[in-house]
Amino acid sequence: MQLKSKIGLGTVQFGIPYGVTNHHGQTPPDEVGRILDYASAQSIDTLDSASAYGNAEEVLGQNDLSGFKMVSKFLSAENSQPIRTQFSKTLENLKTDALYGYLAHRPLALLDNPSEWETLQRLRSENKVQKIGFSLNAVNELELLLDKNHIPDLIQVPFNYFDKRFAALMQDLKSKGCEIHTRSAFLQGLFFADTTKLPEFFTEAKPHISALQQQFGGNLSGALLKYTLSLPYIDKVIMGVENLSQLKNNLSGIDSTPDLPEFINSISETVLMPSNWPK
Repeated sequence: MQLKSKIGLGTVQFGIPYGVTNHHGQTPPDEVGRILDYASAQSIDTLDSASAYGNAEEVLGQNDLSGFKMVSKFLSAENSQPIRTQFSKTLENLKTDALYGYLAHRPLALLDNPSEWETLQRLRSENKVQKIGFSLNAVNELELLLDKNHIPDLIQVPFNYFDKRFAALMQDLKSKGCEIHTRSAFLQGLFFADTTKLPEFFTEAKPHISALQQQFGGNLSGALLKYTLSLPYIDKVIMGVENLSQLKNNLSGIDSTPDLPEFINSISETVLMPSNWPK
């Protein structure tokens, strides 16, 4: 299998300005079309979106999505509309009749609202969605859900050269037939940041980032992707891009880069989770 075929395209940048190193803002709709055309030509067959990604789903729906597996996410009905209402709106925005995957964006809410998991299971039994599951941020979230016998068909978790918190659970779920998607291969762009301008909060990570930048230069994105794509228990690596040039550069670097050295240090969970970063 070509490593590139394991890439899924993240679409948050299509609906909102996103990423610590994003200097271009939200991707214009015409550029989204060019990105999708090129992705399809490169055998990228999975798109990841969410109702919380601004107008990303509406922008995607302006394009022919028939060649893509579409994964989206919903918010708990406590803070939003009922799941079926959100699901119907997502289908309407994407101009499709069904989804490949539908994930809880705030999965711990399922524990307080067990009927929501039942709704997901019914959507699956109605063939409206093939796979249900969770988008996760912390290991304890997944552990709590599994303890309640909420067994997913598909999970999406953060994973990258620094962040291997989910590795053991990913391998266990994969062995039981769960599809594994990862995100944050670039840690929201932190790997490419000018370390001299990063706040003190990132002090523990700065020397490691600088060393990678010096060793891999402009091919760091390819090296980071290759590292994650090469792991057999990962089915898809969800990668966001701001423009077509960025997508082409990231893909071209995968085949031409040497392997990353083993990372024997550790970065604290505080730094690994962007929700903790200074605003």
